Order: sequence, then C-alpha cells, then structure tokens
Amino acid sequence: MCRRHDMGQAHVIPARDELAIESALREKVALLFKHSPRCGTSHRAFREVTRFEETASGIPVYLLDVVSERQLARAVAERLEVRHESPQVIFLAGGRPVWHASHGTIRADLLAERIPEPDDST
Repeated sequence: MCRRHDMGQAHVIPARDELAIESALREKVALLFKHSPRCGTSHRAFREVTRFEETASGIPVYLLDVVSERQLARAVAERLEVRHESPQVIFLAGGRPVWHASHGTIRADLLAERIPEPDDST
C-alpha cells in the first residue's frame, strides 16, 4: 500500500516500486511525475506539479525519482510506451497514458487544462 508523503508543499505518493506503479494504473485518473532531484529544470517542474496538486480536486500525484529508481523509470517508459524524459508528467486514465509533457511544458495551468475524464470502462 502506498502512503502519501509531504514533499515540500505537495502531497504526493512515492513511486518506488512496481506496486506503486500498479496502484497508479488502477486509479480512474492519476498523474505520474518523473523527477530528477539533480536537475534545476526538474525542480521548476516540481513547483508546477505542486501548484497543480494543490488545486487538482484529489487527483493522485505519483512521484518517480528517476535517479534512485532508474530501472523502474525505464520499465515504466517501456510499459506505457511513452519515451522516457525527465522531468516528465504522464496523465493516466483507466490504466493507460492519455497525455504527457516534459521540461518547460510542465505548467500547472496546462496540467489543469489537460485533466482527462475518468475511464469508466475499467
């Protein structure tokens, strides 16, 4: 079971293993944020994800540290068939990737515009 953790202002769910990824995929709608703690661009993106999370009406945000979980990050890219980038956000709906962005296009306002409708078929 994944627990939410405080990451500065944001309440995110750490994605440290396959179980966390499976949990994200079972959500009606979730946001997966692939973050590098060594990258200034990723820190800026983290602030944007934090701003989004604060207003996202309970959409779970999963944080995958691509430095400490390098193999998992690559496995996620392969499984979702979304080329790995960092920083990167991937909206999931019904267990499928429905939209993704990276680097400078990770903005709270754009994320809010791109929230997918829940997939009720799952």
